[in-house]
Amino acid sequence: MSSYTAFAEFYDYLTNDVDYDKRAEYFCRLLERRGHSMGLTLDLACGTGSLTIALAKRGVDVYGIDASPSMLTVAQEKAAQANTPILFLCQRMEELDLFGTVDTVICTLDSINHLTEEKAVLQAFERVALFLEPNGYFVFDVNTPYKHRHILGSNTFLYDTDHVYCVWQNTLDEETGVVEINLDFFARQEKDIYRRSGECFYERPYDSAEIQILLERAGMELVDIYNDMTFTPASPEQERWVVVARKMREN
Repeated sequence: MSSYTAFAEFYDYLTNDVDYDKRAEYFCRLLERRGHSMGLTLDLACGTGSLTIALAKRGVDVYGIDASPSMLTVAQEKAAQANTPILFLCQRMEELDLFGTVDTVICTLDSINHLTEEKAVLQAFERVALFLEPNGYFVFDVNTPYKHRHILGSNTFLYDTDHVYCVWQNTLDEETGVVEINLDFFARQEKDIYRRSGECFYERPYDSAEIQILLERAGMELVDIYNDMTFTPASPEQERWVVVARKMREN
């Protein structure tokens, strides 16, 4: 998995269309509908901390974990600027090791898709289950098989912002659905002079049956899968699903 060293510098500029406040409100409402108090919450694969900060501002007792030191540096700076003290830790999802249990784990913006081996997903789910309280909730989203084949595909996208020009090139493996993603960043240094950097990573789609099997093997039960930012049951031709899982109470 990439450590997102170059991506960290430009991530917020390239995802400025994501309404993190609205997304935080959605997750809070989703869990309220389940009668679940979020309690101590982990934002897993928190990236630059935008959702972590949005949750904290809503009064959620939350901290963040990510595998990229560069992403976490940005997250810490943003939390300080927002005057919102948050603990951030550097860990891989598959090696999650907490100080104690949590009541809720949230993992967003297709972070699970970045684990391209079922074994790695199972390891991550097992670590989440280990540190979840019984009946605790694990909520995460995934890019769908439809998005991988029909939106990401072997397509190229261009992003032109005031801070960076990005060329996003995908290569789809037709057999597995895995997409290789290559990002080239061109950051303006001065007139007509740009600094180039790049990032490469992979995403793999998981269908609902695979997700359910992996959750159950990890000791969790699948509660629901919704279309993104809705409470509508998941449908195939959607770009993102939100998965709601619960840790099964131990006998």
